[in-house]
Amino acid sequence: MRQDLLARYSRPVPRYTSYPTAPHFGALDSETYERWLAAAPADAAVSAYVHVPFCAELCLYCGCHTQVARARVPVEAYARRLVEEIRLVAARVPGRRRLTHLHFGGGTPTMLADADFAAVMGALRGAFDFARDAEIAIEIDPRVMDAQKVRVLAREGFNRASLGVQDFEPKVQAAIGRVQSFETTRAVAEGLRRAGIGAINLDLMYGLPHQDVASVQRTVEAALTLDPSRIAVFGYAHVPWMKKHQALLPEAHLPGPEARLAQAEAVAALLAGHGYAAVGLDHFAKAADAMAARARAGTLKRNFQGYTTDDAPLLLGFGTSAIGALPQGYVQNIASTPLWHKAVAEGRLPVARGIAVTAEDRLRRDVIERLMCDLEVDLDAACARHGFARGTFAAELAGMADLVADGLAEVDGAVVRIPEPARAFTRVACARFDARLVAQRAAEAAEGAQKMRHAAAV
Repeated sequence: MRQDLLARYSRPVPRYTSYPTAPHFGALDSETYERWLAAAPADAAVSAYVHVPFCAELCLYCGCHTQVARARVPVEAYARRLVEEIRLVAARVPGRRRLTHLHFGGGTPTMLADADFAAVMGALRGAFDFARDAEIAIEIDPRVMDAQKVRVLAREGFNRASLGVQDFEPKVQAAIGRVQSFETTRAVAEGLRRAGIGAINLDLMYGLPHQDVASVQRTVEAALTLDPSRIAVFGYAHVPWMKKHQALLPEAHLPGPEARLAQAEAVAALLAGHGYAAVGLDHFAKAADAMAARARAGTLKRNFQGYTTDDAPLLLGFGTSAIGALPQGYVQNIASTPLWHKAVAEGRLPVARGIAVTAEDRLRRDVIERLMCDLEVDLDAACARHGFARGTFAAELAGMADLVADGLAEVDGAVVRIPEPARAFTRVACARFDARLVAQRAAEAAEGAQKMRHAAAV
């Protein structure tokens, strides 16, 4: 890919885990959330996300909502409040719902003590009927796992685990503040499998300080020896204006756009050579994995946890900053842990932000999701699904002429495709259908002050 294309198109764009995206959320009160929950379709299945905002130490690359916990007391208090929140929300959803997906994220969810896990899972099972084939997943920091914790996860029914790795190179680990040996990661993966948790994901990163093509290839080769079902390879998002601790990274050693793209392409080629199918922008899965099957069928989904097989119409978020998705729109919990505690203690749904989606939002969300998942979308078919006229996107299609000329997109009538060599630029094409981003940029250009809300596209 030519360097001039990177210079031209590597401007900040959203990751498109939702549409509208989180920067467009505004104030939203608990009464609105209650009305949305009460109006949930009677037969709608539920998925749940539980956010645990605690870590044993701070990783400098982290872009998540988390805090370092040196003592047990705040974590235990948080778990007790999670139980209360789960009951508050469940009481406002009519009927008893079938739960098809559950994801614990963070932070480090395994910071919860064994009794805390049992209490939170007990509250969830008390509130919802877990589907027999429900995916129950958790993000794990291998550095704070032990055999007892593995037994607890198995006992509580977890069947998928995502192990945070990022990179196995000692120099990179030292620079990002996450020293984690390969042996530690392997021991946790083997322990999970012995306990019956066989679906293992690995989370890797490129674009970190001191990484180059050879080093990321070494990390991937080591990761492959652990035989993961899925591998996520995220591009590091350097946003120190949002996450101030990222300014502590050695910025002089961050790879530039061309080096980042070379790393991403080298990783993709290596994984393809080992039989992993590319899924969307940054995931890879074994052919037999459910995610790869969904990608082949064109039914893959995308939410705030990334690519997913979850298509439940109600996603309920629990814990600080957690985001939920309902037919009417998105809701996000209070990010401040003390204020979240206070709201739940007072019997209020602890939401702070959100957005009601319009019919046009739903159409554009569908278009962007299909591009992100399939690298292809039939605009006329999308318009038909949402009751819009053919030709609704005539202006957007005309505006893609530069992407087509540069080989980053193909347009065949109303069908838009991302060529395989341009996979890394997928979000650039998606941004052309983001009416809210276009309007925001136009307003900022008129004011002469563009705000930095997103990471670079590549």
